[in-house]
Amino acid sequence: MIRRLLSFAAVAVFASGAALAKDLVNTDASGLALQGYDAVGFVTVGKPLLGIATFTSTYEGATYRFATAEHKALFDKDPAKYAPAYGGYCAYGVAKNALAPVEISTWQLLGGRLILNKNADIKKAFDADVAGHTRDAEANWPKLVEKKGR
Repeated sequence: MIRRLLSFAAVAVFASGAALAKDLVNTDASGLALQGYDAVGFVTVGKPLLGIATFTSTYEGATYRFATAEHKALFDKDPAKYAPAYGGYCAYGVAKNALAPVEISTWQLLGGRLILNKNADIKKAFDADVAGHTRDAEANWPKLVEKKGR
């Protein structure tokens, strides 16, 4: 199922794009981001694709896998474009100043960025006030990175 691209003018989503001094990415114990899913696939194919170990890149201290060499090349050219917002943590959780795991099935593109949430119910709560929750997440993220990042 292709998720629609959400957009809105009320909030400047991901406005700064500035690099933070620390990294904070939702990874497994081995450092794998996005549970092994291809970050580029969400944007280019419009669905989650499992990556393979043959095609990997490291960004912000995390390992990303890709389904194809072309996806890896796109990521390597502009990783910030494809890496998930809020380090791949639950967007609603970040809006509430907390870090929470995610279910890949909650993915959506918002302002061109990959957004994930803890589960379908939490995604509904996030979507009930996208502008407000995004504003809050944007304000909280740098503080969470500073406090919990490495």
